[in-house]
Parts: sequence; structure tokens; C-alpha cells
Amino acid sequence: MNQFIEWISQPWPWYVAGPMIGLTVPALLILGNKTFGISSSLRHVCAACVPAGIPFFTYDWKKEIWNLLFVLGTAIGGFIAMNFLANPETIVISEATQADLTALGITNFTDLMPVEIFNWDSLFTGKGILFFLIGGFLVGFGTRYAGGCTSGHAIMGISSLQWPSLVATIFFMIGGFLMTHVLLEPLMKLVGF
Repeated sequence: MNQFIEWISQPWPWYVAGPMIGLTVPALLILGNKTFGISSSLRHVCAACVPAGIPFFTYDWKKEIWNLLFVLGTAIGGFIAMNFLANPETIVISEATQADLTALGITNFTDLMPVEIFNWDSLFTGKGILFFLIGGFLVGFGTRYAGGCTSGHAIMGISSLQWPSLVATIFFMIGGFLMTHVLLEPLMKLVGF
């Protein structure tokens, strides 16, 4: 058993993890599901909980119960991986990335997320409100406005040859590059980093 836990807690190489993600698409298509992604599960939860009368939530959400189970499994799997299968090795971050982050005031590289940003004390500060509340709203709004999240469009949409998914994925990438290389530094200075 210890050998199995040791084996599964190691980082998986791209040639194992990539095909496993790629095989998700044909598996879902064979099973008759045309959509995949985390964001659509929020609509299903709302359809199950919101009183009838809102047209966007009036559909048979029970047909999509597999998606809710997928999200639940993702949360449970993340909890198990973080608490029982975590790789004890130090997270490796390139020196160039460390230099860029240090210039922005992020100096602790021991955890997966920077503790200078992701902690309870900074939640109700200006930067916390910007990152968590406004950023969270924009991510949620953008996801629904785009008709899905990055995984839904990039993995399932492009694989099933959907033109809108290709366009959405291209603009996800452009937005990410623009934010990282043009807007991040001025934004960090604006909120006090």
C-alpha cells in the first residue's frame, strides 16, 4: 500500500496526464454528453435550488447530475491529494519567475499559492477585495458570458470542432498574456504591492 501511495503522489509526466485528459472527450461523446466543464455545474445547482419561473434555470437539471458528481469528485479528489498524497518536495519555480514575483512583493515561494496574497488577513483589504470579490465576479461573469470555462472550451469545445470554442480559447490566451505582461505590474502597484 505504501508503494502505491508513493507512486501516485509523484508528479505524473505529460505523456500520461495529457492522454488521460484527452481521452475524456471521446468518453463523454460515447456516453452522449456534449458539454464538459466546471462552470456549467453552477447553473445545474441553481436550477435545482432556485424557485421555478426563471427561464434560464427551467430545464431538466437531473439529466446533468453526472456533472454535479464530477465537481463533487474533483473537490474530494483535491482534498485527498492535498492532505494525504501531497508531494513533500519543494515547489520548483524558475529564477526568472521568482525575480518577477519578488519585484511585485511576493517573496514566499514555499506554498502553492503566494501567502502574501492568499491569506485571511488580506481578504478584507483593498487588494483582497480586488482579487477575490471583483476578480471572482469577473471570472464567473466571463465564464457564463463566454458560454463556458477554459476547460470546457479548450478541451471539449475544440475537440468537438466548435468554432466558438476556438475563438474563446484564443481570447483566453490573449487575455492571459495581456494581463501577465502588460497589466499585472501597474495593477499590483495600484493595490499596494
